[in-house]
Amino acid sequence: MEKIDNLDKKILSILSKNARIPFKDVAAECNVSRAAIHQRVQHLIEAGVITGSGFDVNPKSLGYSTCTYVGITLEKGSMYKDVVEALQHIPEVVECHFTTGPYTMLVKLYARDNEQLMELLNGCLQGIHGVMSTETLISLEQSIKREIPVRFEEVEK
Repeated sequence: MEKIDNLDKKILSILSKNARIPFKDVAAECNVSRAAIHQRVQHLIEAGVITGSGFDVNPKSLGYSTCTYVGITLEKGSMYKDVVEALQHIPEVVECHFTTGPYTMLVKLYARDNEQLMELLNGCLQGIHGVMSTETLISLEQSIKREIPVRFEEVEK
């Protein structure tokens, strides 16, 4: 990945706090032109530093009240890609990670209620070829959600 300079870091710091801030305001805070900000942001996107933008939809507003993490143990780690392919077809699965530790993979999913959760576990996840076992952890509350902080050095004016 390309090295990013202090201006890039300052832009990232500003945008990570408010992705909807107008470029003219970012430019004013960075003491550069709006065109410079636009070019820098475009370059950061192309370099894979900025990986997305959008809105976070509260799952509860759509009726999904149960947030769950499921540790999955596979028969063989080499089955990971096939299992991920099967998980792609379960819309309630919102994250999937290949992990170290007691599980081969860790999945985050949302369910409307415990009945749907049981159906997702028994009828979907545990039925995927290669899944040996699952362990379910229900999140009672999300206390922290944030981006990794972007640190930059302030330059004296």
